[in-house]
This record gives sequence, C-alpha cells and structure tokens, in this order.
Amino acid sequence: MSSINTNASAMTALQTLAATNKALNTTQGRIATGLRVAEASDNAAYWSIATTMRSDNKALSTVQDSLGLGASKVDTAYTGMNKSIETLNEIKVKLVAATGASAADKAKIDTEVKALQKQLKAYADGATFSGTNMLSVDSSAAATVGTAAPVKIVSAFNRSAAGTASISTIDVDVNALKLYDAAGAADNAHAGLLDAQRTSDGTRVAEADIQAPTLGVASAAGDTYSVATMALVSGATAASDTQIGDMLGVVEAALKDMNTAATNLGAAKNRIELQKTFTSSLMDSIDRGVGQLVDADMNKESTRLQAIQVQQQLGIQALSIANGNSQTILSLFR
Repeated sequence: MSSINTNASAMTALQTLAATNKALNTTQGRIATGLRVAEASDNAAYWSIATTMRSDNKALSTVQDSLGLGASKVDTAYTGMNKSIETLNEIKVKLVAATGASAADKAKIDTEVKALQKQLKAYADGATFSGTNMLSVDSSAAATVGTAAPVKIVSAFNRSAAGTASISTIDVDVNALKLYDAAGAADNAHAGLLDAQRTSDGTRVAEADIQAPTLGVASAAGDTYSVATMALVSGATAASDTQIGDMLGVVEAALKDMNTAATNLGAAKNRIELQKTFTSSLMDSIDRGVGQLVDADMNKESTRLQAIQVQQQLGIQALSIANGNSQTILSLFR
C-alpha cells in the first residue's frame, strides 16, 4: 500500500542512517582518543579496572622516586663507611709503627693519630643526604633512648586480591651501622662502633665497667679504649707497648664491625637496585595490561571507518529514494 501520510521506507532508511551515524561517531571518537574504552559508559568493568591500575601506576612512580632517594642515602652512608675503614686502617698502621718506638716518636705518632680521629668524625658527620645520616646520630631523644630509628625506604605499593592497598619498605638498621652516637656518652651500650669503650679483645663493656688506662705502665686487665679517643701520650707519659697492643686489639675489633656494617650497606644498596628494576618492569607491565583493555586497534578502526562512511553514503541515498516515493504517487493524478 502506498500512503502520503506514512512513508515506511523513509522511516526505515532514517533509522538505519541514524544507527550508521552513531557508529561513525563512536569510531571517530576512538580514532581521536586512541581509546576503545574512554568512559565508563563504553565498558564499565574495563573502565573501572583501567582507572584503578592507572592510579596504582602513579603510586609506583612515586615508589620509584623513593627508591632512588633511598639508594642515594645508602650510597652516601656506604661512601662514608668505606672512607672510615681506610682511615682506621691508617690508625692501625700508626699503632704498629708506635710499638717499640721512643717516647718522642710516640708523641709524634700520637699527633697523627689524633688528626686521623678527627677525620673519622668528619667523615661520619658529613655522610648526610637529604637530612639523613646513618653514621653519626643522636638517639638520646629517640622513643627508646639510645636506639636509633631504622631508615625506612618505601620499596613497593601493593594491592591485595580484596583490593586493599599497602606499602612495603626496606628497613636499614642504623644501630648496626652508626659510628658515633651522642647517647653513648650516658650509656656505653648505645655508643657507636668508634666511640664505644672496648677491652683489648674488642668486647664492649657496661658503663660501670669502663676503666681508663694509666699510660706508661704494663697493660692492666679491664682497661678499656675507644677508637675515637684513644691516645698514645698523656702529658709527658707515653703508652707502653702492651697498652699499644691493647689499642691495636680495639682497632681490629672496630674494623671487623665496620666491615660487617659496610657489607650490610652493600646488601641494602643491591636490594634497592633490584627493587628499582622490578618496579620499572612492573610499571611497564601494567601499562601494557591497561592498553590491552582500553586501547583501540587503529588498523581495525581505520578499516571500520571506511566501511561506515560507505554505509552512510548508501543510507543517505536510500533515504533520498524513499522520500522520492511521494513524488511517484503525485504523478498518478496527472
């Protein structure tokens, strides 16, 4: 039936053209943004996952910065520790040279030792990065007096299967590394590796058991020495050879502890570098995963665009033909 009131063909053609225009707009949007899922309305599940993962990736970027900062802190401490070990070895050499030397020569060597002791303190005080110093501390005001707080380096941002976010850290134990601690003046147990009072075998003693040696006499049981303050001369009196031997034992013990501390710093530095590499790879992996969820396939969209443009042209032609049907009906009345 032909009707001038209802043009069913034109209505069908118009609906088809509207659908084609909608598909064209969708494809043009994907080409313009490069995204298949740009809004929640495109695919709510994929959009939600991608948004969360993008947020996590920003957090991982901050973790990467924190690891870089932490690596610099540890590297600074390691440099100070390494130079301190070299200097302490020089003190060891001086003590060996002082054994059997005359009182005058011991006085000269003592001047050199004092200069090296000052240099050790300078290394420790100078090993600061971004306000953090692991070698020279003052733990007298710490939550637990005498116990320096560990240096915490943010190493990871984690999200559990339940969606709970958490942060992991790499903790560097400062108490095992510190060379000087101002709290040690009140309690030798809290002193650093260099300012702690030790017996000749390197054992630390309680505050009440500290026993200052009387220079110039034979070594006495229980005498204690500190690398930071030991002296070969007191006034006009020089240390005896047995006392110098005790000092040498204290230096050896301190060197052993410092070598262990340097090893711990090296291990921490290596762990940080490994975590930095992992975090970088993880960020790349997340980027790829998000891309697979929401990125548009540009080859496919390009092909689809050409097909839809042809469909649009055919739809316009079909609508034109449908609208021409009314003119055909008019010709019947001529």
